[in-house]
Amino acid sequence: MDKLDLSLLDVWGGGQLFAFSGLDGPTDYDGGLVARTSFDCVGFDLKLPGPCRACFHPGPLRPERLVLAGDFFDLATPAGRSRGALLDAHHLLIEGPCRVTDCDERIEAVQVGRRTLIGAAGDAFDIRLIHADLDAAVAARRAWLAARRIPGGLPDPRRRALAKALSVMKGQVCAPQFHVRHRWTTPDRWPHRGLWLWDSAFHAIGWRHVDAALAREMLDAVFDGQADDGHIPIRTVPEAGHAFTQPPVLALACKLVEEAAPDRQWLRQAYPKLAAYIRWDLANRDTDGAGLAEWAIEDNVNCRSGESGMDNSPRFDSATQLDATDFNAFLAAECEVLAELAALLARDDDARQWRAAHERLCRLINQRLWNEKAGIYMDCDAATGRQTGVLASAGLLPLLCGAPSPQQAARLADHLTDERTFGTALRVPTVAAADTKHYAKDMWRGPVWVNLNWLIARGLDRYGHHDLAAEIRRDTAAEIEAYHGRYGTLFEFYDDRREVDPPQLLRKGKCAPQDSPFHQVFFDYGWTATLYVDMVFAGLPADRNADPRTPR
Repeated sequence: MDKLDLSLLDVWGGGQLFAFSGLDGPTDYDGGLVARTSFDCVGFDLKLPGPCRACFHPGPLRPERLVLAGDFFDLATPAGRSRGALLDAHHLLIEGPCRVTDCDERIEAVQVGRRTLIGAAGDAFDIRLIHADLDAAVAARRAWLAARRIPGGLPDPRRRALAKALSVMKGQVCAPQFHVRHRWTTPDRWPHRGLWLWDSAFHAIGWRHVDAALAREMLDAVFDGQADDGHIPIRTVPEAGHAFTQPPVLALACKLVEEAAPDRQWLRQAYPKLAAYIRWDLANRDTDGAGLAEWAIEDNVNCRSGESGMDNSPRFDSATQLDATDFNAFLAAECEVLAELAALLARDDDARQWRAAHERLCRLINQRLWNEKAGIYMDCDAATGRQTGVLASAGLLPLLCGAPSPQQAARLADHLTDERTFGTALRVPTVAAADTKHYAKDMWRGPVWVNLNWLIARGLDRYGHHDLAAEIRRDTAAEIEAYHGRYGTLFEFYDDRREVDPPQLLRKGKCAPQDSPFHQVFFDYGWTATLYVDMVFAGLPADRNADPRTPR
């Protein structure tokens, strides 16, 4: 293992997040500073608790020298050297050329000589901190990253992207607050901010390579929002009790964390919560009582099923209840994992019940959701019993739970090398190339998501398609690395056709960040970082192609 070289954090680009980490002390959901790098100057745009700009040099140039982490920076421009660090959740101290503008009443900004202190207005602001020891502050913010060890012998683009991913991961961590008693993670400190269910599971999967104890704590934070009946809401922070849930992958995350660093006492405490959660799904999301689960549906054209995690997928355009390929594959996989965990804990009756539930779900998935002509699984209208005909990557997810026969799995794998369906320039598109009626460069209507690629590759491995799984992981990592080299960030999703850079992709109908941050791909995205870390630490094969615009 090699020591992480922080000088690798040297790619400037707009949209990189900047916030105080719960690894270093208390955070503040409502009052803490959150900024991101500016798009039209070398500087920061504060987003929370209110707007403000700190500009070190006008114009969209790249600094002459740069170290940019998620909570400290050191850069040089023609105007001179500027450096700074977050002293705590409420104060940013800067030394060097800095012009502060556009602050509203929620932000305090004070300049004395070469120093600038920006902070949250009100009782939290302490003007005396303008004289704080900046060297000590930078050293404190550097300490966690500087202590990281990474796999040796990595190519330079991988080392750089890995340094960035670890910096993003540090910035994800929030301290206990509200009803959450554990440190928790968020997909992004702005604009999402909250604790989300399946994001947290994917975060823990990456964190197990870095700090397994903290990975367990992140999962415990999800359980802090669990209701007495077992329900876990889609989002736990800031409010508890949201009616929707989210894709069940918690048992898988717990299993992988336990394998990385066994802790039977923790597993014994987590198991009843996991079991109650899956029982809630089985009891409350089978709306027609026919044995398969359906996602909750919303009356929102850009978010028909936020509960599914695939908000605007064309699978939900009809806004009808669907026996869902992904939901039932996730549930079957979780039942299988729960059987394994129950056996580890000598809960033999539970293990038998979970194995039976797994077998029942797999049988029903094959009976109702397999489309023999298309060679893929499809959602089925729960009211009519007719399949939707939408060719979505969700139809590949039964690989994860073992529902397909070896012959069915081979047909699913064939799609991933077929340019007409899912063998696009970058795999795996969320909508097949041939499904032109439903395809768009918009979130879950075509673009590639790292978490789905990670899941599909895991499913391929289950069936012995190891080379194909390795190709998908390698190509996914190469795409992350190439765009990190251009923009300095890790994006939420990527273009399956490799025609459009991520910042130009649509999000919920349009690309219009001037209208809303929810109308542009997110930057410094959580599970892109953590699952990239998981792939790198697990050992990626050599890159075949590092240029995202060159087809395979």
